[in-house]
Amino acid sequence: MESRMKTPALTIPGAMEALQTIAKATEGYGVPRSTLELVHLRVGQLNGCSVCVDMHSRALKKLGESDARIAVLAAWREAPYYTEAERAALTLAEAATRLSDRADAVPDAVWKEAARHFSEAQLGALVMAIALDNLWNRLNVTTRQPSGDWVAKYI
Repeated sequence: MESRMKTPALTIPGAMEALQTIAKATEGYGVPRSTLELVHLRVGQLNGCSVCVDMHSRALKKLGESDARIAVLAAWREAPYYTEAERAALTLAEAATRLSDRADAVPDAVWKEAARHFSEAQLGALVMAIALDNLWNRLNVTTRQPSGDWVAKYI
């Protein structure tokens, strides 16, 4: 597969640095790294972004996550491998990614369950991470960025 163009994050001066700054900002608020990586991977799965699926699967493996937790993430609701907090984060990620699937895109019940497990600062970090994941997915999918072993240097 060939990309249509170099990623827009590299063609627009300062864009990559700005996106990396946002990504770093989401990491310091107490959301476990593995939870963030599960969210990144799930959003990538939903949007069909091979770069993100590859990158975040590798990142989870590097964190010591089991093959089962990584492989079954697409069907996490039916799998016993995830904590209540991870499930709340994944539910929030799915709702915030699939905004047009329902009139009330992120229902109060989804938000309340996430708020039961995460502080306001942690929720802010999760929402920012989910939004950034969706931005990356849209850049990569639109321009057909191919994945490959090169992603390993970014984890």
